[in-house]
Amino acid sequence: MFNRIKDDIQVIHKRDPAARGFWDVLLCYPGLHAVIGYRLAHGLWRRDWFLLARLVSHVARFFTGIEIHPAARIGKGFFIDHGMGVVIGETTEIGDDVTIYHGVTLGGTSWNKGKRHPTLGDGVIIGAGAKVLGPLMVGANARIGSNAVVVENVPENTTVVGIPGRVIMGMNQPVRPDSPLFPAYGQIESMPDPVAKAVVCMLEQVHHLEHRLKSLEQHQTVDPPPSRENKS
Repeated sequence: MFNRIKDDIQVIHKRDPAARGFWDVLLCYPGLHAVIGYRLAHGLWRRDWFLLARLVSHVARFFTGIEIHPAARIGKGFFIDHGMGVVIGETTEIGDDVTIYHGVTLGGTSWNKGKRHPTLGDGVIIGAGAKVLGPLMVGANARIGSNAVVVENVPENTTVVGIPGRVIMGMNQPVRPDSPLFPAYGQIESMPDPVAKAVVCMLEQVHHLEHRLKSLEQHQTVDPPPSRENKS
């Protein structure tokens, strides 16, 4: 348990340039406190102490604003940055070296028992305010942009944005969380906006049609159709 806490603290030092030192992270990072509370609650849950596990989880939620169900499965190197408003459901499965920001929901879309929450592969990054809903799979090293709503499987090494979430690009080189190219909030430089791109295409088409219309009007002015009087 203590070794896992040390590893979690080292992860924060690697990914957050605002981290000043060991005690700063240990005492002042609610994401770390929530993960510690989850580790304890999950251990109790695995021993069938369900009520006690839920109580520990509830106390952690009260102090951190982060709700993690004790039955969720979370790998090593998990980092919640800022953290307020994060919700992680009961059947969620999270791989290693995953990072999520504040306001993220890993939720279900069904009241039926069984698998109803997402599965995240290794190295996934989920931006602030994003919602990943249902028993879907987010592939390794995928990025979910801020405020995206994801309701379908996400291929590995891709970036998803929008409502509903759309894959806008793949990555030739997977970016690890400890890389200097670590993308804050799941964004990357010059990320295209698919909605803006669609609007630009529509405007270009409108301009093209206007040009054709003006050409036809000019042609009609230069060569007027013969009148009926001329025919007679």
